[in-house]
Amino acid sequence: MSKNILADLTAWVRTAPGLSMVIAVVVTIAATIHSGPYILVNTIVTGGMLALVATGLTLMLGVLNIPMFAHGEYFMIGSLTAYYIFTPISEFVLEHPESWLVTFGPLLAIIGALLGGAIAGAISEKLIFGPLRRRSTDNWVMNSFLLTVGVSVLLINLHQLIFGADFKGIIGYWQGMPISIGGAYISLDRALSFIISAVIVALFYLFMTYTRTGMAIRAVSQDITGAEIVGIDIEKIVLLTISLACALAAVAGGSLLFMIPSYPSVGLEPLYMAWFVVILSGLGNILGAVAGAFMVALLKVITVEYVGAGWDFVVPSALIMLILIFKPSGIFGSDVRGVLDK
Repeated sequence: MSKNILADLTAWVRTAPGLSMVIAVVVTIAATIHSGPYILVNTIVTGGMLALVATGLTLMLGVLNIPMFAHGEYFMIGSLTAYYIFTPISEFVLEHPESWLVTFGPLLAIIGALLGGAIAGAISEKLIFGPLRRRSTDNWVMNSFLLTVGVSVLLINLHQLIFGADFKGIIGYWQGMPISIGGAYISLDRALSFIISAVIVALFYLFMTYTRTGMAIRAVSQDITGAEIVGIDIEKIVLLTISLACALAAVAGGSLLFMIPSYPSVGLEPLYMAWFVVILSGLGNILGAVAGAFMVALLKVITVEYVGAGWDFVVPSALIMLILIFKPSGIFGSDVRGVLDK
């Protein structure tokens, strides 16, 4: 029995996903030993938040074939929502330090960011994606790409016109002594933001795997005709899918408000990093996006540490291009299927 397990493990390691994950683990351990445990800490925290954004982006691709180039703006909506919820809470807490809001106020802001992203996604479906889907099925990918670029420009300019171009950030969500992990100190905000991202990713996986609605979303992504035959309401599934995808990006923005203040173009870097993940892990592969998020986060942290901060996009981009030359479908590559596939 043990020989069979060992043989299966060896066979998996020889595959592209297995080999890449082994290499990532080895590089992480080596860099942590050489430079210190903060390499591991930064990779975990960055990877957790990047997994949320990339998972939402992958969901849009896998189910709807929408190359969502406005996804970063829903990250911005989440950070902006969290800012306006948490700012009055923090002012109240200063006057009432014994209030329950000291502990739960940040959670209210992050939940508000999630709801804000979901509502913004639903509005986008009703006003933008739905009308396009009903009127245009030819050249769908190109049309939806151009549409999302337009939405991105619109949201960035609306943010600047309504809320101004000033940075809107906070000092921190939770107060307290930092946590020591192997000699590296991590703030409560960073630790709890990773826990929040891990919980959300786990709940999302359970939702997609074991609930009827999650299975309906997967059915639509695999076979739209078959899903309609068995009675799945396609319009409701599309609305839910877009709301979920935008909510995942928004909750990442709200959770990282203490690190990344809200401003009009704050979503550009998360968008670029999420696209790195999606391209590297394979278009439409949700589980691959989670693993790919930590790989890209590791690559970014290693680049900043050993090459320089100005290279944090150059080196990952070059490496991803090299990988795609030899494996165009990505490391965890899978075919993209969606409601408008022909």
